[in-house]
Amino acid sequence: MNRSPAPESTAPLRITGARGRWTLLATVLGSGVVLLGSTVTNIALPRIGQDFDAGLGVLQWTVNAYMLTLAGLILLGGSLGDRFGRRRVFVLGLVWFAVASLLCGLAPDTTTLIAARALQGVGGALLTPGSLAIIEASFHPDDRPRAIGLWSGFGGIGAALGPFVGGWLVDGPGWRWTFVLSAVPALLCVPVALRHVPESVGTPRQVAAGAGTRRGIGFDVPGAVLGALALALVTYALTEARDGGTVAVAAAVGGVVAGAAFLRVERRGGDPMMPLAIFSSRQFTAVNVVTLCVYAGTGGFFFLTALQLQIVVGYPALAAGAAMLPNTALMLLFSSHAGTLAQRLGPRAPLTVGPLVCGAGMLLMLRVGPGASYVHDVLPALLVMGAGMVVVVAPLTVTLLASVDASNAGLASGINNAAARAAGLVSVAALPLLVGMGPEAYRSDAAFDASFGRAMPLCAGLLVVGAAVAFSALRRSATAPRPSHGHTHGWLMEPPLVSRFTRHQAVE
Repeated sequence: MNRSPAPESTAPLRITGARGRWTLLATVLGSGVVLLGSTVTNIALPRIGQDFDAGLGVLQWTVNAYMLTLAGLILLGGSLGDRFGRRRVFVLGLVWFAVASLLCGLAPDTTTLIAARALQGVGGALLTPGSLAIIEASFHPDDRPRAIGLWSGFGGIGAALGPFVGGWLVDGPGWRWTFVLSAVPALLCVPVALRHVPESVGTPRQVAAGAGTRRGIGFDVPGAVLGALALALVTYALTEARDGGTVAVAAAVGGVVAGAAFLRVERRGGDPMMPLAIFSSRQFTAVNVVTLCVYAGTGGFFFLTALQLQIVVGYPALAAGAAMLPNTALMLLFSSHAGTLAQRLGPRAPLTVGPLVCGAGMLLMLRVGPGASYVHDVLPALLVMGAGMVVVVAPLTVTLLASVDASNAGLASGINNAAARAAGLVSVAALPLLVGMGPEAYRSDAAFDASFGRAMPLCAGLLVVGAAVAFSALRRSATAPRPSHGHTHGWLMEPPLVSRFTRHQAVE
């Protein structure tokens, strides 16, 4: 297979040029459809359950099948792009995602829907790493920060509009059209990418290992399979624990065994996708623990809140989707300022205060029940929640990238992204079990409201744990980027602050 970049890709792209604008459009659409697949489905869950006469477990798997394959394979997807060509894998991911989305929309039963959702996640894992890697590899260094900023901003707008547009479709032509919505931009993006996006491949990354370094492009199929298998088995055990009996217990044991085997492969493999040596940085480890706590709490919050607003408060799907917009608007408007503040103040303050503010927003949601007022009950909780997310999300990125050498910035970002998605996956699987939410709870507003009231303190507690870890383990001093000593592993998946710490240079 030819690994050489296409001849036309040798000249760096400029935003002012036509090809640069088309490339930016392709990467924005590519990352946007994956975000859409994450945000649009929650709003459709009650209608999916009604149409298929399905229990709560089916609704959980409709969310988790997607997140499972996306989280489990996203590191492998980045490695495939680095090895075989980022545009090539990006286009493959687009086609795969579009076909799987159409299968979701046409699914005749819940088994087909869940399987198609898992395939959707595979497509997302193929195209997500490549979207930003293409920008990093293709644009002129002077234009790269602005290009990444536009990529992040427009992608955020797409994520914000997902629940709103999804709600409109659910109340109109039906929930199946939410999946068609995801397929259309993916298919439209394919000819744009093939015609305008330059091809690029990765160069070996350097990973600190004791006194020396290891170099290579991770292409770790055993690690990817074991990691995804561990997540799948643990998720199954949590989701089916109430009725699964010995099968659920066996799945839990199998998940632990697969997880231990994954760590063994990553420790001893010649070219692991997640080299454990990177966790020798105390700061990096602490940031990932905070990430697990924050995204487990918020993942459970948004999953249950979309249902609470429809089942208990009585909102139609469109109103429930629109209700979430203020939270996302705050993040779009102020996240970059929070990242700058974190650079000046250091990571401890924002990563301690931010989760606590998010937790306060979750506790305010306890006021949201039957007959709740949007202005007096729902909006204040979501504004407080949004303010906390503003304070925590960008500083997490800044601190993460400052905790490792610049040559490992992309690898660090990929691990952190996978950790965030895995945390949300496990949270959606575990919360209903922990709060005693029965399989038919979403059919009863009283039963669901009671379970929601028990779940919000648990979600807030996860955020408090994250704040405690940040306060005890992170340094107080200002965050400063480490100097670059090599080529950045190019599939960064975080907001535009990433570009301040990464530069493409020849490997020394």
